[in-house]
Amino acid sequence: MKLDILYEDNHLIAVNKTGHDLVQGDDTGDEPLSDKVKAYIKKKYNKPGEVYLGVAHRLDRPVTGVVLFARTSKALTRLNKMFQDKEVKKTYWAIVQNLPEEDEATLKHFMLKDSKKNKSYAFPKMRSGAKEAILHYKMISSSAKYHLLEVNLETGRHHQIRAQLAKIECPIRGDLKYGYPRSNKNGGISLHARKIEFVHPVTKENIKITAPVHSDDNLWKEFGNVT
Repeated sequence: MKLDILYEDNHLIAVNKTGHDLVQGDDTGDEPLSDKVKAYIKKKYNKPGEVYLGVAHRLDRPVTGVVLFARTSKALTRLNKMFQDKEVKKTYWAIVQNLPEEDEATLKHFMLKDSKKNKSYAFPKMRSGAKEAILHYKMISSSAKYHLLEVNLETGRHHQIRAQLAKIECPIRGDLKYGYPRSNKNGGISLHARKIEFVHPVTKENIKITAPVHSDDNLWKEFGNVT
């Protein structure tokens, strides 16, 4: 499958991930997106030997949207610190069926990860070993059956958006793991990493990368002029 390249320079490359791609390899043995990007760079620039590619952040496998990679070790080191220091703004779109109580709100929970189940749980009060999770959402559109939320993360916890929206009884469409009753036809969930904004780690330019929703998922078209 041809890669959907959103941004590319000597230090960075951003790709619009599908809901089938792993960002990095795991025990499934499926070819990860990182290897596909390496192959793309190797072919395009006729690079001999091993291609360097650093993974700056990750998306869950069923999630679509923008993934940013570093093409140099200098860029990766600086990007890692920027993510750690919360200097990268990440915006997501999520489709839910249940109407949230408020059109716009901040959700604050304390999250515990169960590694055996690969699932996280959100609690209203602090528990031993839990980590604070904060996100901000607002409803931006509705169709006959569904609602489109824009979500901005303040923290970056495991399955954070999925677990927190499920906690307010608004599980993401198709997300069986977090309580949605049916899977999506394409096997993914209706969570899309829409936009990433940051200061370029090398050139210091302001960068904003936006990922269009994938054309093979007709559900997004129910919200009108959403691309």
